[in-house]
Amino acid sequence: MPVPPETVWDTLADPDSYGYWVIGSKDIRDADAHWPTPGTRFHHTIGAGPLTIRDHTESLEANPPWRLKLRAKGRPAITAAVTLELIPEDGGTTVRMHEQPDGVFRPLALFPPVHFATKWRNAASLKRLEELALQRA
Repeated sequence: MPVPPETVWDTLADPDSYGYWVIGSKDIRDADAHWPTPGTRFHHTIGAGPLTIRDHTESLEANPPWRLKLRAKGRPAITAAVTLELIPEDGGTTVRMHEQPDGVFRPLALFPPVHFATKWRNAASLKRLEELALQRA
């Protein structure tokens, strides 16, 4: 992304931004005041069309502007650990996003269609994150 890590971090620190940049997210209903301090949450609705799930995402680790670790929930179907690493590179930022199903869903990571779908969704999500970071810059 052609913006510094601080600009990407500012986007990640805005809970309302997740409603746009995270593919599958429909809207952000509420957020704790000090997001993304570890232990804080934002409440979201995920899904497609009329099929939606209301749940939350919790910050597990926040090391601005370098690393954010989340636990995303869309129960009963989905729980995942998501880590975003922001690496300064050539005047911009490389963002690495790692998503791993967790809890009882952890074995899904070994299922190739799930792996492929997650990789595609995260690549599309990162393109949207870049759009928002560029708007902030």
